[in-house]
Order: sequence, then structure tokens, then C-alpha cells
Amino acid sequence: MSVDLSTFSNNWYQPGGFIKRGAWYICNIVFLKNSLNPSGKLKIFILKLFGAKIGNNVVIKQSINIKYPWFLEIGDNTWIGEEAWIDNLGMVKIGANVCISQGALLLCGNHNYKSKSFDLMVGEIILEDGAWIGAKTVVTGGVRVASHAVLSAGSIANSNLEPYKIYQGNPAIAIRDRKIDNNE
Repeated sequence: MSVDLSTFSNNWYQPGGFIKRGAWYICNIVFLKNSLNPSGKLKIFILKLFGAKIGNNVVIKQSINIKYPWFLEIGDNTWIGEEAWIDNLGMVKIGANVCISQGALLLCGNHNYKSKSFDLMVGEIILEDGAWIGAKTVVTGGVRVASHAVLSAGSIANSNLEPYKIYQGNPAIAIRDRKIDNNE
């Protein structure tokens, strides 16, 4: 048996009406992906207009890309770095005090490589409080990054990350514990 992409259908996947998705596509380009728009407050306002739930003191840098804001929750004091891409075909829940560094990719969608029709698969991503998603990393659908876990730069998380651990590599593996100095 072989893959036959002519049989692919994701008709079951309905992320929002055509007009809503079209309006968001334009706003995403003009207000979020546009490197000439430095205003994080304007980005947050636009995201909330489209259904994102966003806490207080959230920092959103330039040139980010968000697929569907109505599938996005962000807690207080969270930072999203330049060129981060939240490809949230499914729900993405980001806790408080989370840092998503430059160029990080949160990727909710994938394809079933065992299926003849290469079926779309969608899984949610949860980043718990205090997690740090390093620069140029990938977090795949169905992954939970537990409280205060760190995904080191360039690493790929395709399974759950335990709390207070530092992960590195592809696939990411725990390399040591994260100890936070509270004596500052």
C-alpha cells in the first residue's frame, strides 16, 4: 500500500467560518507578523477581539504568527519573543510567567503517516506556569510542558516534559534539574 494524497480530506476540521478566518488572516499579517508594529498592547487588543484569552502584563514582540487566536489562552506575565509561531490548529494554553523565545514553534497539527490518505491529526499544547521554551525550539501537538520545565534552544519536544527539568535535543531528553535561586 502507498500514500494517496488525492484521498486526503480534512472536512471534519472546522476551525471557524470563512469570513472569520479571512478577517483574522489579514489582521495577523498587518498587526502581528508585521515587524513595523512594535505595539504589544495593540496586538493583545486585536487578539482579544478574535477570542484569545490573555492575562495581564503579557509581552508580545514583533513578527509573531498565530494561526487561530480563538484557540489561545495566555496567563499573566508571559513573554512571546520575535518570530515565534503558534500554529494552533488546536487549543494552546500558556500559563503565567512563561517565556516563549525567539523563533519557537508551537505546532498543534500533524499528519498520520500510517494512513493512506495522510489524515490530519490535531492535539492541544499546554505550557504550565514558569515554563521556558527556548529559541528555535519545536513543541508538537499533544505535549504538556510541566511547571518550570525548560526546553533548551534548538530542541524538539514531542512528548511531555516533567516539572523543574531542563530538556535538550531531538527528541528532547531531561539533562538536569532546574533549580531557581530565590535569594535575589
